[in-house]
Amino acid sequence: MKAYKSILLSLFAVVFAMFLGSCGSTKNVAYFQNSREADLSSSQVLYDARIMPKDQLTITVSATDPQAAVPFNLTVPTPYTVNQRSSYSQAMLQMYLVDNAGNINFPIIGTVHLGGLTKSEAEQRIQTMIKPYMAEGQDPIVTVRMSTYQISVLGEVARPGTFAVSREKITLLEALAQAGDLTIYGQRENVKLIREDATGKKTIYEINLNDANLINSPYYYLQQNDQIYVTPNKVKAQNSSVGSMTTLWFSATSILISLTSLLYNILR
Repeated sequence: MKAYKSILLSLFAVVFAMFLGSCGSTKNVAYFQNSREADLSSSQVLYDARIMPKDQLTITVSATDPQAAVPFNLTVPTPYTVNQRSSYSQAMLQMYLVDNAGNINFPIIGTVHLGGLTKSEAEQRIQTMIKPYMAEGQDPIVTVRMSTYQISVLGEVARPGTFAVSREKITLLEALAQAGDLTIYGQRENVKLIREDATGKKTIYEINLNDANLINSPYYYLQQNDQIYVTPNKVKAQNSSVGSMTTLWFSATSILISLTSLLYNILR
């Protein structure tokens, strides 16, 4: 009987040790753990996205005399289909695609280099260039808007995918929120950001969500077409390597414990 009791206790010890080993440490789960020590004074600058190649821009020119602005506001009809017949809706403003050199072709003034400029800088440049073509006393107002661009979130998040950004800026945390946040298997201290610059060069940056100084980082605000990859932790890697054998092993262990307990009750 002592032998069976010893076996039973040994099995329980093994199962308990496996349970403890399978429980990941919670010390790296919370974001911004050092928020009380972080100096966020440098984060008091409003972010303004910069125009990149392949961006699509909507540019509106206004003036005191509406007719003076008409040549700079090209419109295109929007096609649609009703009862299998094609038609056109109300005209919409022409979209301008930024080429690989950072240029657009704007009415009257021709080629305009906007790559690398903020929205306000682009507005000022276009305003300066069109003013000579307008009557004296006309002070044109130029409004530049970026159309929807995309960012991608993949890896250990609840809903990986590609998401549209329509308000010209998005933070890393907002992007992760759209993807349903990290799963318990995601490494908070090792999130990778793949970013492409204006020349097409790709760079991978490692981001630590546990560090509150991320808010001061140049990677806190995402750029057009950024890709975020959340690395799986060791627990997820181990689970993936074991696969279906884990379920089989736990089932066999459960049966063995039940049989041992039954024998112990019978023979004691």
